[in-house]
Amino acid sequence: MAGIVVAVDGSPNSERALDWALRHAAALRAPLTVLTVHEVPKSYWGHIPVAGPADKVAVEEERKAAQEMTQRIASQLGDAAPADVSVVAVIGFVVEELVKASRDADMLVVGARGVGGFARLLLGSVSSQIVSHSVCPVVLVPHQR
Repeated sequence: MAGIVVAVDGSPNSERALDWALRHAAALRAPLTVLTVHEVPKSYWGHIPVAGPADKVAVEEERKAAQEMTQRIASQLGDAAPADVSVVAVIGFVVEELVKASRDADMLVVGARGVGGFARLLLGSVSSQIVSHSVCPVVLVPHQR
């Protein structure tokens, strides 16, 4: 996944991250990969995802939702939308899949959770792990105030 990778989960924060990533990819004329991760539980025996038939249906639904969100936001940009956008859905663990995607990416974009007060100064567990373990630069798009 060369270029820019943006993680989406359907939340308003991920929509803001997607909007930022679409604009940035267009400005740089870089390919953009929209990545959604269907998280599944770990197996009892180790760090292995446990996925069943229902998860395969769910991941396809999540891919379609990410595709629709991408098309909706890109259409609002008109000619300013990037030319090369792909949507990918995977089954696994969110942090692990995003770190894996960072290995080939030039930049990883994620939405930060919206919190207030002192908590705003802290990163969430997913953001913190991604920033700590990503191979490429990470952009945390803040929530809307």
